[in-house]
Amino acid sequence: MSIVKSLSVGNGDMFYIKHNSDNFTIIDCNITGTDANKKRIVDELIRESSSKTLTRFISTHPDGDHYGGIEYLDSRMPIVNFYCVRNQATKSIETTDFKKYCELRDSEKAFYIYEGCTRKWMNISDDERGQAGINVLWPNTSNQHYVDALRIANEGGSPNNISAMICYRVQNSATIVWMGDVETDFMDEIQDDLKLPKADILFAPHHGRRTGKIPKSLLEVVNPKIIVIGESDSEYLHYYQGYNTITQNTGGDITFECKENWVHIYSSNENYRVNFLANRYQSTFNHYLGSLAI
Repeated sequence: MSIVKSLSVGNGDMFYIKHNSDNFTIIDCNITGTDANKKRIVDELIRESSSKTLTRFISTHPDGDHYGGIEYLDSRMPIVNFYCVRNQATKSIETTDFKKYCELRDSEKAFYIYEGCTRKWMNISDDERGQAGINVLWPNTSNQHYVDALRIANEGGSPNNISAMICYRVQNSATIVWMGDVETDFMDEIQDDLKLPKADILFAPHHGRRTGKIPKSLLEVVNPKIIVIGESDSEYLHYYQGYNTITQNTGGDITFECKENWVHIYSSNENYRVNFLANRYQSTFNHYLGSLAI
C-alpha cells in the first residue's frame, strides 16, 4: 500500500508520498500561513515519515508558492536529499525561503533531475532498499524552448516553464503525474519532445489555472481517469469539461490510498462529494469519497 496526499495549502502546491518501500517523498512546499497550520503540516510530515529511513524533497521549480516555508520545514525536518532542476534562478527580492532554496540547490545535498535520470532508490532498487517508483518525464535539457525558459528564470523572470514533470508508478496500482506550473503556450511548443505516459491521476499544472490548461493533444495521450484541480481563485481555473475532476478548493486535503487494483480516495471536507467513484466501503481515513478502479 502507498499513500499520496495533496495538502490544502492555499494558493500553491504541496504533496507527500508514503511509499510502499523504505522511502518518503515530499513534492514542493507552501506552508506560509498561520503558525498553527505550519506546525500541523510539518507535524504530519514528521509523523508519517517516521517509519522510513530515506526522505527526499523534490522541488518542481523555484517559485514562492512551491518553496514557501522551506526554511521552517528544514529547521524541523532537515532536508538531506534535495532534488531540483539545475538552475541559477534569481529574484529581485530575495526572501528567507528563497535564500534557503538556493542554499539547498547549490549544496552537496542537491541532485539535479532531468528527463530519464536514474538514481539509487528513486527508481533503482538494491539489496538494502526498494525503489520509490519515481521517474522524471521532463525537462529535456537540450530542448531549445527549455533552454530559453531557463535563461528567463536565471535572469529573474518567471520560473514556471522550468518545472520538472514527475511520474509515480505504484506496483499493481496507480500511475500519477505532476506537471509543476508549466504554461499552456510552453506545452504547445514542447509537445513533440515530451513523452507523457497514460495516467490514472493527473495533477493539473499551475494549480488548474487557465494559464496552465493542458492542450487537447496532450490530454488525449495522458487520458487521465481523474484530474485534480488545485487551489486558486475560481475565476482563474479551467475545469476540464468531459473529465472526472477533484477540486481542491472545496475538497481540502485529498488522500489517495493506492492498494492493489484500486485507489481509495478521501477528503478532509466531510461535505465534499463526487459521483464517479465506486463505493468499496473503505475507512482507513476519515471522509471517504469512493474508489477508482485501476
